[in-house]
Amino acid sequence: MKWEAKIIKHKGEKRIAVFFEKNTDLISRIKKVEGSRWSQSNGFWHVPNTVENQIRFKITVSLPSAEGIEAIEKFKQYLRSKRYSESTITTYSEALKSFFTFFNSKSINLITNEDIICYNNDYVLKNKLSASYQNQVVNAVKLYFKTIRDTMIEVEKIHRPKRAKVLPNVLSKEEVKKILDAHSNLKHKAMLSMIYSCGLRRSELLNLKFSDIDSKRNIVIIRQSKGKKDRITPLSAKILDLLRRYYKEYSPKTYLFEGQEKNTQYSARSLEEVLKKSVKLASINKPVTLHWLRHSYATHLLESGTDLRYIQELLGHNSSKTTEIYTHVSTKNIQQIKSPFDDL
Repeated sequence: MKWEAKIIKHKGEKRIAVFFEKNTDLISRIKKVEGSRWSQSNGFWHVPNTVENQIRFKITVSLPSAEGIEAIEKFKQYLRSKRYSESTITTYSEALKSFFTFFNSKSINLITNEDIICYNNDYVLKNKLSASYQNQVVNAVKLYFKTIRDTMIEVEKIHRPKRAKVLPNVLSKEEVKKILDAHSNLKHKAMLSMIYSCGLRRSELLNLKFSDIDSKRNIVIIRQSKGKKDRITPLSAKILDLLRRYYKEYSPKTYLFEGQEKNTQYSARSLEEVLKKSVKLASINKPVTLHWLRHSYATHLLESGTDLRYIQELLGHNSSKTTEIYTHVSTKNIQQIKSPFDDL
């Protein structure tokens, strides 16, 4: 049975694509690989780009030196001791791995600031990688050399790429209503409605437990979210009524929204599919993501006159500058400006 595998970028994520003639045995085997998916549009199976899968599918890739691998493990231990989230640890360690792989023939304590500029030019820019990826590597490199190792690098002189000023994507209230009303499934409607009505991140919704809904005080308690902070957000009477109807029908045991089995979290992938179906049913031709609902919540609050400081608290932003971006997409004041074209 012949097959071929290579690393690809699929929907912004590095994956391993596996190509082969249709074969029931190979299909059965690849289905057993955790995280495997079939791409209908591309006509191939793809799996997570992990070292284990690279070995499984015989993909040869450059790796850090033995010194680099040891350094990355020490870095992970440091991050865990500081109680960084596992997703942040993965992001930082993968970024550092990319950097050390580029310099796998050079001792780490000999790496200089000039080498970092070389990495940015000869790897990041040459491979047309994003500024956000470059920024991740800079963050990881600065933290590693600042905390783990004495080096020739002057940490404070490491420069960051200029960030692109991208406005958040926002839906109108009419579009949000269409999306939320598109599903006849009560559970799906309740999940999407909670994200919009409380301005939740995807992980925040999936981590919610029924005990986090305080119906007496009309609040939702969001525990240990980004930055390991707790916060509260208002719970509208309308969403509370929807949650009561949902609870009566589904009776979740641990999490507010559970998967097929009781006491298990609803999966992030399934939630994304729920939104995708809702957008299609609502006949909205925009690449809507779950985060668009959070952006729309913040913008609609601002347009209704809510103070920016309260919106910052509701969203769980550390800096007011993060929240201020919504002033650039709010149309409340812009719509009142009369175009000089009207006077022609």
